[in-house]
Amino acid sequence: MQNKKNRLYFIDAIRAWAILMMLQGHFVDGLLSIDFRDDSNVVYSIWKYFRGITAPVFFTVSGFIFTYLLIKSDQKGIQNPRVKKGIKRGLELLFLGYLLRTNFMGLLQGQIYSSFYLVDVLHCIGLSLLGIIGIYLLTIKRKPYVLGTVLTVITLLLFLFEPLYKQFGFSLLPDAIANYFTKANGSVFTIIPWFGYASIGAALSLVFTRFKSATYFYQIAIPCFAIVGWTLISYSSPLFLTISEITGITLFADVYYNNYLFIRLGDVFLVLALFMLMRRWMQNSTILKIGQSTLSIYVIHFIVLYGSFTGLGLYRFFHHELNPIIVIPGAVAFMFICTYSALQYEKNKAEIQLQIVKGFQFAFNQIEIGSKSLYESAKPRFKRFLRRFGLAKSR
Repeated sequence: MQNKKNRLYFIDAIRAWAILMMLQGHFVDGLLSIDFRDDSNVVYSIWKYFRGITAPVFFTVSGFIFTYLLIKSDQKGIQNPRVKKGIKRGLELLFLGYLLRTNFMGLLQGQIYSSFYLVDVLHCIGLSLLGIIGIYLLTIKRKPYVLGTVLTVITLLLFLFEPLYKQFGFSLLPDAIANYFTKANGSVFTIIPWFGYASIGAALSLVFTRFKSATYFYQIAIPCFAIVGWTLISYSSPLFLTISEITGITLFADVYYNNYLFIRLGDVFLVLALFMLMRRWMQNSTILKIGQSTLSIYVIHFIVLYGSFTGLGLYRFFHHELNPIIVIPGAVAFMFICTYSALQYEKNKAEIQLQIVKGFQFAFNQIEIGSKSLYESAKPRFKRFLRRFGLAKSR
């Protein structure tokens, strides 16, 4: 009962909201015709703004949840079971990121397409989890506030210096590694600056771990988060411009002219405040299940929309070709299909995984039987061939 009482249901609800926003965002952005993308259109501009909130929220919540569970463990340091689980999870996300970008049709032709090496959200979240574990292990013997301070400082540095490092081409690195740091080759996300959202989420989880049981925690946290969010959205840009004018440091002016990172961080704080405010209504079982099935939903949506493994996805056939009359109901249907499929998968995961394993075992057995049969039929012919050229003794 204590576990359920202390569970932060609103975080699962945020994950559910973020994954549904991602589904419709990817569908609409990928399939809506260029002719209907008009920033002067109020509906489109609102949709575009909210679409931009999704990824920052998702990264922040991912860092939050992982660190919240990491810190809650009674065991500390390398003995913490969450460390091993986190490393496994991080590597699993990296593997899935590359697997989803694998085109088996190309492999059959002996080709690995350049898109295989591009970095996406799964790669970055996987690396972020590994990064948080590394910082946790390095600071575990320090005073309790050190971990939160380091995580917050990392976010500030990544966001402040983004105008500098985004200019680097990282051309000296192999493309497979450079893609983690630059979008020049087509990566959708890069570990810098996106690790900044995961690290601030991790830092915020420490606040909840420490104070969530306090009597007036939410009464204080909600207005504080709302004020921080509104301040970042409304005043961070003028602040950077003022600092630049006073100090003469052009870096702050560069941040001012493209201040999307701090503004989106403000959006994240407002989303957190809103969901905390509505936390009492965030315990619907379906919403919570969606929030706990985000990985399955992401994988299914990637296969259907982008055509993982075969290249035959909706993106290939309808890329920027549909009008709103088709896209809007299509997005709703796409959200429902991906979500329902993922929930069914989670419900029957053990049985499905067992059938997949049996399928692979059957395939390998057939390959083994076929190989033996081929060997036995080819063996006498090969010997005759060798005898013909005197390379083997005749009987």
